[in-house]
Amino acid sequence: MTVVRWAAALAGLATILGTTSSVLRTLVVPRRLRSKLSVLVARFVALPFQLAADSRGYVTRDRILAWTAPVTIIIQLSIWLLLFLAGFGLLVYAVSGLGLGASLREAGSSLFTLGFASTDRSRLTAVDFVAAMVGPIVIGLQIGYLPSLYAAYNRREAEVTMLDSRAGEPNWGPEILARHASIASLANLNDMYRDWERWAADVSESHSNYPVLISFRSQESTRNWLIGLLSVMDSAALHLAFNPSKPQGEPRLALRMGFVCVRHLASTTGIRFDPDPAPDDPIELTYEQFLDGVRRLEAAGYPMERTPDAAWPHFRGWRVNYEASVYRLARLIDAVPAPWSGPRRGAVAVLAPTSPVDRQPGAPSDPGRGD
Repeated sequence: MTVVRWAAALAGLATILGTTSSVLRTLVVPRRLRSKLSVLVARFVALPFQLAADSRGYVTRDRILAWTAPVTIIIQLSIWLLLFLAGFGLLVYAVSGLGLGASLREAGSSLFTLGFASTDRSRLTAVDFVAAMVGPIVIGLQIGYLPSLYAAYNRREAEVTMLDSRAGEPNWGPEILARHASIASLANLNDMYRDWERWAADVSESHSNYPVLISFRSQESTRNWLIGLLSVMDSAALHLAFNPSKPQGEPRLALRMGFVCVRHLASTTGIRFDPDPAPDDPIELTYEQFLDGVRRLEAAGYPMERTPDAAWPHFRGWRVNYEASVYRLARLIDAVPAPWSGPRRGAVAVLAPTSPVDRQPGAPSDPGRGD
């Protein structure tokens, strides 16, 4: 073998091993392992969608960005296969007397199990067999990967969809407490917090293992999993801040699991955060914005043991644990611009939650009466 062919063999082997590592990290190993190749592909694919979406209104922006994650999956598989083609092509070139073009043709014939290019060379048999094994395995892993992705997506979206009646769309923490207060259902809050504690644990595990799920968007432009989690955490923080004598177990546990989930996903996406902030550290939410939420609670008759001035330090002490990570994640995925959810790219107006519609038969504006 000449020096060129030795170099080709080393380059081919390094390409195959590196691509195999990326496949295993992304599809097989159930740990929060980041593949640099997958991260680069995700950023590369997202860029044109972001550029096309940034100058649009939010509904159109959401419609454009909805294609980002599915296209990323297809491009990722294509790049893996192309890298394996290049790697095995270089190995064939190194151990045979074939030219580079013929080597790539033979490697592609084996990798995709086409069999149209075959040379009778004993030294190529092992390379051809390995290439013929790798191609179907990678494609099979990707096919098996999709049901896991969509099962996790469906579990996530079921709870987010159910939150519409509790928090409006887009979701907002004060709206959750206000709606429960308006129908005398505050006792049911603990059940909701228990459900969202489990939900946060599930999302933390699934979205850390399969980061592309972070970019999967909901069916409705005003609905988003991260904004749903933020609204539940904010409602728990408000509940604890205003009513210290009420049972605190479920809202505390939901809050704790919520910001653990957010921090895991921030780590997965490379977002830095303070793991141990002080309760009196500053937050971006202003006291005036906090009072907007308080006014919504007062209008709904939500009971408050503390005044807003007394409750604000306690609420801030809870929110400092998750606000920065949520704001950066929301900006990264361009989540719906709900109240208390931070800035987005470009000038995007904050959307107010939808008003509840709960008319009884015979009400003045009941559609059934034809008023």
